[in-house]
Amino acid sequence: MVDTHAHLDALDGDAAGALARARAAGVVRVMGVGTNLDSCRATLGLADEEEGVFAVLGLHPHEAGGVGLDELAALEELLAHPKAVAVGETGLDYYRDYAPRDRQEAIFRSQCDLAVRTGKALVVHSRAADEDTAGVLVTLPPETRVVLHCFSSLGLLEPALEHRWFVSFAGSVTYPNATELRAAAARFPADRLLAETDSPYLAPQPVRGRRNEPANVVHTLAALAEARGVSPGELEQAIEANAAAAFALP
Repeated sequence: MVDTHAHLDALDGDAAGALARARAAGVVRVMGVGTNLDSCRATLGLADEEEGVFAVLGLHPHEAGGVGLDELAALEELLAHPKAVAVGETGLDYYRDYAPRDRQEAIFRSQCDLAVRTGKALVVHSRAADEDTAGVLVTLPPETRVVLHCFSSLGLLEPALEHRWFVSFAGSVTYPNATELRAAAARFPADRLLAETDSPYLAPQPVRGRRNEPANVVHTLAALAEARGVSPGELEQAIEANAAAAFALP
């Protein structure tokens, strides 16, 4: 199994332990995600040290207010690392609005350009910004591998279906009141579906209230399989193949 989105550097110094528990649970690949330059460097360090860990490197929209050309250039250098498989997470967050919206969009577009230029996947965060997020993404070349991380924006459902973007579901799809989200998960083509933990956040229902970690992606997988009317084993194989395609994994 694969966890396609985990903030390993935010696991209170317990990344190695969490990864060991993940392997014991059958989770053998983890996409570690950086959100600023320090986080990206820490994530790359873990990718170097730990088997099965790959790096998704980007500048989160919350960071956009303090990002300029120097930071973007430094990010591009880090993305040259052989275990860096995607740009992100980047995008728009109008719910928190921790950075001015015009700066968020500018930095988002810059990282979109970086993904296109490097040929890497683009991992997208979108919260309360469906229309503007889609407006940026639809301008990208059709071969761009777009991953909508922690999918919960139903306003992005139709654009994602039309443009065949990858969609990754987190623990929120397991919550009792997430009926619309599970219905959306049932609509996506089997070859565009991914699962993640977004560790240490959004622990799935069976472990809700605890710190999340990559081993818990099995709970998200089970909820997705039930929503789609397939066995967890069948869906696990599909998601592994999808992750390999989305992130060009070896």
